[in-house]
Amino acid sequence: MAFHHVAYGTKDLAATHAFYTRRMGFRLVKVVVAPTPGDQGWAKHAFYDTGDGQMIAFWDLHDPLIGDDWKADHAKSLGVPEWVNHVAFDAPSLDDLHARRRIWQENGITVLEVDHEWCTSIYTTDPNGLLVEFCCTTRAFTAEEIELANRLIADPSPPLETLGTASVHKPTKTGVAA
Repeated sequence: MAFHHVAYGTKDLAATHAFYTRRMGFRLVKVVVAPTPGDQGWAKHAFYDTGDGQMIAFWDLHDPLIGDDWKADHAKSLGVPEWVNHVAFDAPSLDDLHARRRIWQENGITVLEVDHEWCTSIYTTDPNGLLVEFCCTTRAFTAEEIELANRLIADPSPPLETLGTASVHKPTKTGVAA
C-alpha cells in the first residue's frame, strides 16, 4: 500500500519550503492552518506532492504548550546517526536520478551517490537535519534473494554483505541562496 503522506516538524518553514521546491523538485499543493489541540496555539501543515499522489508534509508549530525546545532532525537528537532515520523518494530511472543529482549540485549541495547493486541512491540533508534520498531500483529481486531475506530476518548473527560503491559529487555552484 502506498503512503498518502509522511509528516515532520520544521523549525524553519521558509528554508524547508525552498529546499523541497527548488532542490527536491516537489510542488506545494496544500497548506492547512488550524488551531493545535488544546486551543493554546496554531500550526501550518504544508503538503508537497512527491509524485503519484503521495506527499511529504511539514508542521510549522506556534503553540506555547509545545514550546521551542524540540528537535527536528529525527536522528542525531535521538542518539543515532543521520543515516538511520531517513526518507527515500523514488527516482523512476537512472536518468532521472542523475538529473536530480545535477540539480542538487547546481544548488551548492555535495551529493553522496551509492550503487547498492540492486538500486542506486543519492543523499543529502534537508534544513531540518533529515537525511533525504532519491533511489532508483535498477533490477528486480530474484526468488533466491527473497528466500534469503526471509532467512536473514530471523538470523541473530547474519553474514555481512559488501557495501556498495560510493562516490562524492561536489557542487557545481557555490553560494546559492535558499
